[in-house]
Parts: sequence; structure tokens; C-alpha cells
Amino acid sequence: MGTEVRVPTLGESVSEATVATWFKKPGDRVAADEMLCELETDKVTVEVHAPVAGRLVEIVAPEGTTVAVSALLAQIGAAEAGDEPAPEKTHAGAEAKAGAGESKMIDVMVPALGESVSEATVSTWFKKPGDTVAQDEMLCELETDKVSVEVPAPAAGVLAEILVTEGTTVAAGSKLALISSDGQGVAAAPEAETPKKTEVAPAQEPAPKKDVEDAPSAKKAMAEAGLSPDAVQGTGRDGRIMKDDVARAVAGASQAAAPAPAPQPALPRQPVPADDAAREERVKMTRLRQTIARRLKEAQNTAAMLTTYNEVDMSGVMGLRNEYKDAFEKKHGTKMGFMSFFVKACCHALKEVPEVNAEIDGTDIVYKNYVHMGVAVGTPSGLVVPVVRDADQMGFAQIEKKIAELGLRARDGKLSMAEMQGGSFTISNGGVYGSLMSSPILNPPQSGILGMHKIQERPVVEKGQIVIRPMMYLALSYDHRIVDGKGAVTFLVRVKEALEDPRRLLLDL
Repeated sequence: MGTEVRVPTLGESVSEATVATWFKKPGDRVAADEMLCELETDKVTVEVHAPVAGRLVEIVAPEGTTVAVSALLAQIGAAEAGDEPAPEKTHAGAEAKAGAGESKMIDVMVPALGESVSEATVSTWFKKPGDTVAQDEMLCELETDKVSVEVPAPAAGVLAEILVTEGTTVAAGSKLALISSDGQGVAAAPEAETPKKTEVAPAQEPAPKKDVEDAPSAKKAMAEAGLSPDAVQGTGRDGRIMKDDVARAVAGASQAAAPAPAPQPALPRQPVPADDAAREERVKMTRLRQTIARRLKEAQNTAAMLTTYNEVDMSGVMGLRNEYKDAFEKKHGTKMGFMSFFVKACCHALKEVPEVNAEIDGTDIVYKNYVHMGVAVGTPSGLVVPVVRDADQMGFAQIEKKIAELGLRARDGKLSMAEMQGGSFTISNGGVYGSLMSSPILNPPQSGILGMHKIQERPVVEKGQIVIRPMMYLALSYDHRIVDGKGAVTFLVRVKEALEDPRRLLLDL
């Protein structure tokens, strides 16, 4: 009975792929984990490896075939008695033997990084070659554009070799390290101190174009665009031309036909005196910080951003909270904070001014009949915005519990990609740091963000009398392309009214 080779999981929202290239033909001997073929999806190229060693008996899906997840690609049969053993890639320590048996080497792979995230940077290794590891013990931490990802040990044993050093960028599914399940294979660890770079160097050299089979979808795209293969720079394996390469070539040709103005070069840093330079420290920006910088600048460059301000008397909320906070915590097991009041007030106001909860898609406006509330959280790595989904359908206790859970996981770097995507409106609380007033920046593609600030007692006039009240400034930054000034002011007034008289939330007024 042969072993089936099937289409692996292709990622969220990807249900099919095209067989781009077979690297083996029927009758060829294959080793376990040896690459058999490449699949091409709308987003990425996926390598398919042999699940076992043996002989490739049959290819069921030839090149150019569109296949679904779990579809049968090929059959691998058992090796025949007289076959030469297939060459396998050897790593330092992988050939060590003990008595009659060989040590079993287990690969440590880069886990799935989430939708739209294809690569990560190895941030920290918590183990070194030769260390004993337990199953599920954390080996290293990867840093993506949005979250940190922990890589646990797939099995107990000894860390035989680290293949990727700290600071290296790796793709999803890449090999990070090797674990010896029986503790053998580490005798060669001294050799592992000097990685065999020469073994992988030849693979970096592009193969001659005439010996490389381009992706079927790329051939079709080149034919439609009237491009020759020589005009396209391939980025696939061995210089293979992929569909995205053709799209870039077409876009480049269009730009060449209508040259755009030359971009402004970034201004170089001004020279500093040697004494000052000796006391400076240069640290590379983390991927998260780079992403924050890029997205915030994109928001400024894209949206017609404007901010309107108001102030709110927090006496009503503070009085209600002081009166019921003990009973609330006793019943619901969570503390009553101010955030649930602000979330409910914003949900209430968004019903009246739905354009603040909408977004622009090309020439369309997408109105959302739900509220996925983003709550900005400061972490040691930077600002992240976890999302409270369907906040408009939640009660005060549910909102408080969810915000507390997301905030704790954000500070620990445990948030998943799904928990930071899909927000329709955002609340940012700079008041916890003492900010009295600020202009928050939009979180694209959202059209509104509310800025909370410090509660400060101030003299105000009430019914002709000067009284002291706990006041907070509110700031609403909005996209003027979709939200008019009247709508923005109305939204902020409704939030103010709901907070100054929380009973309005119960009566939906």
C-alpha cells in the first residue's frame, strides 16, 4: 500500500492552488521531507515535501492542474530492495549513531504566522545547542509586523543544532533548528559552531533561465500582457517567473510610459561631534515599530484627517461607579472601570452617526451594521490595538472582562492576528499616562478614533454658579472625506451626553 501525497493547508481564506512545478518524475527515488513539487496560490508559493522515503509511483495532478486543499497529488511506494539510499541533507550532529540505531532528528519549523503575514524575524533564542528541552518548552521567539510568536519544542530531547541565528528573517514553514529525540547526535556539536555556509551558497546562484520552467499562471499572464520572459525578473526558486513578477513588470512598464516625479530623497542625518557620537546608542527599529511608523504615516498621507474637541463632566459616571463598583465586582468577578462606559457611549453615538463607523473602499462607502471596537493598548514593544468584536451587543461586564483579557495578553505579547484585525472604530486612552489633550491619529482604514484624556478637577459654570467638577477633554479625529463636520460634532456631543447622564444609555436616548 503506497503513501498518499496530498495538498497541505494553504492558509486562511485560500481554498485552492495550481501545481506549478514537479521536481521529481514517476520512478524517482525520494527521501523523507525532500521537496516534490511547488503549488502556487493567489498569495504565496507552497512547497510540498515527501511524507516518507520511497519511490514516486504516480503523479496524479500534473503541472498546471488546479487542486483543492487535501486533494491527492501523488503516490509514493516502498523502496525496492536493491535501491541506493537517497542522499539526504546532513547537519552537524545528525549522523551520530549509538549502538545499532541512529538518533532521530526532529525539525523545529516556523509556525503559521497569520493571515497576510509571510515572514518574521528571529528575536531571541532561549536555548543553545546541547541544552535539554522538554516537549512544548519555549525554544525561541519570533517577531512579526504585528505580534510576537513563541516557538515551542515539538518533542522532548536535546537541541542538536540552531539553523537560524537571532536577527535573521525567516518565512513561514522554514526550518529553525534540529532536536535529537534520544539525546544523541550532539557529539558533533563543536562542528555546529561553524555553520556550513558553503553547502547552501551554490543554491543562491540563479540557474540559467533556459533550464527553469516558469509558473503556468505566469506564462498565461505574460502572453496576455505581450511580455517576453527576458523582460521579467523572476523571484521564484532558481529564478522561476511567478505571477506576481509579471504584474510588477507590467506596472513598471506603465510607470516608465508615464514617468512620475522623482521621490524626495530622505534627508541624511546631520553629522554630530565625535564626543556626542561616542555617547549615542544606535538600535535597529523592531518590525512592530516599523509597521506602526508606516501605518501612521499612511494615515496622514491618505485621509483628510481633522480633529474636533469637547469636554465632559465625569461626575455622573464616577458617582455611578462609586455606588455600584463593589456589587458589580461581587456579581461579575471583574472591576468596573471607565472604559465600558466609553465603549457603550460610542456604540450609542455610532448608531446615530454611522459614517464614523464606515470606511472608504475605492469609490464606495462601506457602512457597517456592527461595532468592532478597537482599544489602543501601550506595550513595551509599541502600540497595539486589540479588537472587542460586536461590542454593541455586549453588556458592561462583558466589555470590562474582554478589555482586561486583551490588555493583559497584549502586554505579554500573546495576542493573535485575528484579535487585532477587523476593527471599525478605535478608542485611545492617553489619560492613563497623564495626557490632558491630544489629537489621535486614525487607525486606517477606519474613519474615526476617540481620544480620552486625564480627568482633572476644574472650575466650571453651572446654573450661574462656579463649581468644581471632574472634567475630561475628548478628541475625535475623523476622515473628512467621509465624515462631515456636522456628523463629527454630533457624534462627540452624543458621547458627552451619554457620559454626563448614563441613564440615557439604558433608555437609548
